Amino acid sequence: MSEELDAVDARILDLLQKDASLSIADIAERVGLSSSPAWRRIERLKKAGVILRQVTLLDQEKLGLNFEVFATVKLQLPTRENLERFEAAVTGWPEVVDCATVTGAVDYMLRIVTKDMHAYDDFLRDKMLALGVVSDVQSRIVIRVPKRTSAVPLELVAPHASE
Repeated sequence: MSEELDAVDARILDLLQKDASLSIADIAERVGLSSSPAWRRIERLKKAGVILRQVTLLDQEKLGLNFEVFATVKLQLPTRENLERFEAAVTGWPEVVDCATVTGAVDYMLRIVTKDMHAYDDFLRDKMLALGVVSDVQSRIVIRVPKRTSAVPLELVAPHASE
């Protein structure tokens, strides 16, 4: 974004991160604007790519998706072709909810959500290992999640964002 966020932009973003279903009128009232200027700011933030999309967060446990794993993945040979092949495959695997290229002894860190350990084993055997480019997977089963958020820390880029 070519211009910095002001406190009102940051407050709008904070509100949307907490509840994207808020109406323009609700947002405008909470930030001290009328609806039109609030709408224009939101549209500007969308156009600038600051707001990527608006989604609904679901309770994975209530959906029966009670098994969560953080897995580190090392490729057999981290060539451009293998990296691209792995990344293309990951984008099609619904079990993988996060994937990041990382530094260190492994190539990727994945967050994987499935129904149970058997479904995870099927995922490993039938998808990840069947791809033919993975040499090692280290799995860490999640026991409890004391904090999870999709919100970015706006306080680091705009003071008073969450007031």
